[in-house]
Amino acid sequence: MPKVVCLPMPILCAEPSLLPEDLFDATPAESERPWAESGGQWWVMHTKPRQEKALARQLHALQVRYYLPLHGKRTKIRGKVVPVYEPLFPGYLFLLSDDQQQLHMALGTRRVVNHLEVIDQAQLWDELRQIHRLIQAGMPIRPELALAPGARVEIRKGPLAGLRGVLVR
Repeated sequence: MPKVVCLPMPILCAEPSLLPEDLFDATPAESERPWAESGGQWWVMHTKPRQEKALARQLHALQVRYYLPLHGKRTKIRGKVVPVYEPLFPGYLFLLSDDQQQLHMALGTRRVVNHLEVIDQAQLWDELRQIHRLIQAGMPIRPELALAPGARVEIRKGPLAGLRGVLVR
């Protein structure tokens, strides 16, 4: 009987989590209305389980703007500590489409279960910019169980001072 040899699976590098890479570089002082100037509309794409990064790869290849917040962590695989990058919001990707054609391109990947229209574009721009800033700063991200939904939160100290939000869940 032939001996079965299992080769170690390669560890993938962090993939681009947004397109274009400078999507959130403009500060509010430089542009009071980035959502209007971008010519795009945000959509929340609800993906099939564990399909967020595959959808992001396809959108990247199609040159469709998107944001998939990823956070890095270290985990042990086969006795080795390796970095892994997981979606901050499992099952969701944010699509910034210029027109209905780009929305249909994303839906045509067959990785999307449902899509949600964003009513308040300005608020989503602001919140996604804050999330991106938090991730770029390399700050640890973890669930906080002591806060209740609806609580208004603000970071008061450190490099992210001034970031605000409302706890959803």
